[in-house]
Amino acid sequence: MDNKLMLMIPGPTPVPEAALLALAKHPIGHRTSEFSNIMAEVLENLKWLHQTQNDVLMLNVSGTGAVEAGIINFLSPGDRVLVGSNGKFGERWVEIATAYGLNVEAVTAEWGQPLDTAVFAEKLQGDTHKEIKAVIITHSETSTGVLNDLETINGLVKEHGQALIMVDAVTSLGAFNLPIDSWGLDVVASGSQKGYMIPPGLGFVAVSPKAWEAYKTATLPKYYLDLGKYRKSAAKNTTPFTPPVNLIVALHTALQMMKDEGLESIFGRHQRLKNATRAAMRGLNLPLFSADDCASPAITAVAPLGIEAEKIRSLMKKRFDIALAGGQDHLKNKIFRIGHLGFVSDRDILSCIAALEVTLTELGYENFTPGAGVAAAAGYV
Repeated sequence: MDNKLMLMIPGPTPVPEAALLALAKHPIGHRTSEFSNIMAEVLENLKWLHQTQNDVLMLNVSGTGAVEAGIINFLSPGDRVLVGSNGKFGERWVEIATAYGLNVEAVTAEWGQPLDTAVFAEKLQGDTHKEIKAVIITHSETSTGVLNDLETINGLVKEHGQALIMVDAVTSLGAFNLPIDSWGLDVVASGSQKGYMIPPGLGFVAVSPKAWEAYKTATLPKYYLDLGKYRKSAAKNTTPFTPPVNLIVALHTALQMMKDEGLESIFGRHQRLKNATRAAMRGLNLPLFSADDCASPAITAVAPLGIEAEKIRSLMKKRFDIALAGGQDHLKNKIFRIGHLGFVSDRDILSCIAALEVTLTELGYENFTPGAGVAAAAGYV
């Protein structure tokens, strides 16, 4: 059957019908009072979602563009930065920081393992001359399903006193409680196609007063991604460049849906779906790629034994039109990833697990009792 695709990947995520209908409206002028009124409400609701009273700026970029903007607006060539790298996206931030001539120290961990907070403690506490200007952390490492201990690392940065904390929250913002103001996070980047429940095309950067002080002396090159321009325009409920008008109209709808659900319910739902998915994998005797104490609320990575991950993904797509994510780089065909981020419900998880059971049976995998995965997931949803 056509047009029944079910996205169970970490992005793009499913889009609710109300947001799709908003996308389908005829565009309006982005320099009109009508659009400014929408912008005003969107900006206010973004602060609600980010749990901040400070600036949350919108850019016409993906999550990678938002992180790059977060890096280049507050630093200068040669600045010493610590970058956590325990997956594909941590590696990407190392590459971006290196490309801009920063003095990069990568704090690494094996893919599937969380970053070691003790290493950050050693480096930050040993920096007696306060040379470290920023610590860049991927909160939810999408490539492996690992949630890094941002709260502890942020506490170490706060003890250092000088460094900024910069966070890739692309798959944690809107899925995990991330109280930006109470934690004192300086730069937090995210993308529209994740927890925001709309298609790709918008990036978001939350900025603290401390970061704006650093902006005044930062000398890395920037123009289109100059956050000062966006801040000045946002104060007037407009944008410095032509925005994706219909995406913002859809965001207006999606944010209202999120407010109706409430932050506590949103975070609780993601936690519940994570637990259900992980329980189902255990019920099917499919090894999980990361431990429970560092599991992301957005994505679950599975490392099947005796059966190729890509065959599972292929048959799930062909037989049931359900899209699962694959492994990246050296993990290709070694893991598959089930997304439970954004507009995903209990029913979606149960449907996905039931389809996975049929898929495993058709591929000749016999190391489970039929119905065990669904039964395990049903204990949580």
